[in-house]
Amino acid sequence: MSRILPRRLLAQARPLLFPERAQLYRLPAQSIRPFSNAPSRRAEDDITAPPSQQPQNPTPPPSSKTEDDLPAARSPSLNPKAAPMGNLMESFSNMLDQNKASRPARGNSLYNTTFASDGSFLNQTSAEPHVEPHHFHIYSTRHNTHITLTDPKRNPIISVSCGNIGFRHSARKTYDAAFQLASVVMTRMQDRGINAQIKQLEVVLRGFGQGREAVTKALLGMEGKNVRHKIVRVADATRLKFGGTRSKKPRRLG
Repeated sequence: MSRILPRRLLAQARPLLFPERAQLYRLPAQSIRPFSNAPSRRAEDDITAPPSQQPQNPTPPPSSKTEDDLPAARSPSLNPKAAPMGNLMESFSNMLDQNKASRPARGNSLYNTTFASDGSFLNQTSAEPHVEPHHFHIYSTRHNTHITLTDPKRNPIISVSCGNIGFRHSARKTYDAAFQLASVVMTRMQDRGINAQIKQLEVVLRGFGQGREAVTKALLGMEGKNVRHKIVRVADATRLKFGGTRSKKPRRLG
């Protein structure tokens, strides 16, 4: 015999077995001991005013934290490569402004410095038709730096890397190697008479190696005095990967 049936019979027979509690069983379900509605007592040392008497805008208590305990201000960007890039672009922007101011004295007028949609600085004239400039490519990797100068038709004129000027192995990725590479390239441009053929020059940056800043400093320094005034545009051609094929297995040493 199932146990459920005797339990049901016992539940139905409770009013008959206990007539004095019959009225309690007929009442709807409710709490036999109601919750207390009395307000909570206030402590003897509590002198807080009631809510109606408290000021609307209470002044915060003075902080006991010192200036050293406060968190340091966060930099505009957490990417360590962003700060040098911002400084380089600011330097190039100042250089383009100087070129703009110097060109009317050479007979070229109506030069306007604009900001291209791809994030590069553009400085071209509206009085003369558009002329395709020469391109000065700076490809900087973790292990080497490559510089390629091309004509307006994108044919290479000079293409060298740090290995071509005598640096070997890990010395090719250093700052000095890239700076000397830029100096050698600009010296060749002067010796071969290429500077006289260049009317406008576009600098194309690619990669975030140490050579990126080194070659830029050479362009802005004494080494680039013969071509600096011809720069009309600075572009960043660093490649970004969206999906695509699987990357090469990272090299692990040790």
